[in-house]
Amino acid sequence: MAVASMLLGMIALVMINVPIAVALGLVAMAAIWIMQGAYMLPNTALVMFQGATDFPLLAVPLFVLAGGIMNASSIARRLINLATALLGFIRGGLSMVTVGSAMFFAEISGSAVADVAALGTLLIPAMKSRGYSKEFAAAVTSSSASLAIIIPPSIPMILYAAMAQESAVKIFVAGIIPGVLGGLGLMAMSYYYARKYDFPVEQRFDLCIVAKAAREAIWALVMPLIILGSIFGGLVTATEGAALAVISALLIGVVIYRDLSFRALYQACVDSAIQTAVVMLLVAASALVGIYLTESQLPQKLATSILSITTNPYLVLLLLNVFFLAIGMFLHSAAAIILTVPIVLPLIQQVHIDPVHFGLVLTLNLAIGQQTPPVASVLIASCSIARSDIWQTTKANLGFVGVLVGVLLLCTYVPWLSLVLIKLFYGT
Repeated sequence: MAVASMLLGMIALVMINVPIAVALGLVAMAAIWIMQGAYMLPNTALVMFQGATDFPLLAVPLFVLAGGIMNASSIARRLINLATALLGFIRGGLSMVTVGSAMFFAEISGSAVADVAALGTLLIPAMKSRGYSKEFAAAVTSSSASLAIIIPPSIPMILYAAMAQESAVKIFVAGIIPGVLGGLGLMAMSYYYARKYDFPVEQRFDLCIVAKAAREAIWALVMPLIILGSIFGGLVTATEGAALAVISALLIGVVIYRDLSFRALYQACVDSAIQTAVVMLLVAASALVGIYLTESQLPQKLATSILSITTNPYLVLLLLNVFFLAIGMFLHSAAAIILTVPIVLPLIQQVHIDPVHFGLVLTLNLAIGQQTPPVASVLIASCSIARSDIWQTTKANLGFVGVLVGVLLLCTYVPWLSLVLIKLFYGT
């Protein structure tokens, strides 16, 4: 009842345009005041500071900045050109280029919003000029961008690892196969729509064009190899890998491609700071929620109530999938992770669900949540670029969302898909 009251209170505040992080903090402070008294309120500043200064969370602003630098230089454009050379000969190839480019970009930025900002401004106008409806262009761009939540390095995965005290690297590895499956599924759906609506072929396949595009994009392709190779090889932590991403983006943009101006870099830093501030304020406010939940033992009570219904881990996962899909409709992915992980983690532990497997299931749910109104942060960003109606775009997006739901069900009930690489690399 207390959790429901907190959630309803937060939704009510959000509905009157109170920022989510502020709403979360206000609700948590009110709960602490009611349950423990006003004398506890002076401690809230210290709790928020400690909650936002966890070392693994340093990766969040660094990956956001790396994505911003890629946007400001020609790295994203070169990746798009390569994807066009590889996929443009297929009917509806421009929509597949969007998916392929999003997968490349996700391997560096870790942010779905950064994906939309980088790719949407280039690819959505191109699709519209080639006869694609603006609703379809916005839909495929939005769903493709959400692959950044699944494909490592993923900022929501980093947040989950910090909240659950798990290895971010293992969760990254768990996302590789589902991310590839999601990308292939979105490409297949794009081809289906291309045949249905007779979308054009962009260009014939030419090895010379592919080779030229590959040469121009070689350093952009090297970036994820350096970053992910270093992380998975155990040479650096996820946080150090994020710093490596920033350094690589700077070197490539300034020294190699020489198209990153000081003004563009300054704007990228400003935009990244704003985006980081939003996430970190959420993290800080979540620390207050965590203190309240711990002292009131609400997670343990929730676990007890669900376990009184069933102890079957697959049924528990089914209930949690429904819960997270509903939560994802109203909360940003960072807020959903921060608010719900402390509540459900004791339940996961009691039914012996692998926390890494659960982390992947959670992030897949939230990837879908970014496509489902009313909040749908990524979908709204895509619609704003395409200037399309959100509800008409949602209709065009149903097939792509269906693909993501299919990947979610596969990963939920076939844990091998997410855990096989972990067992291969780490033997656990």
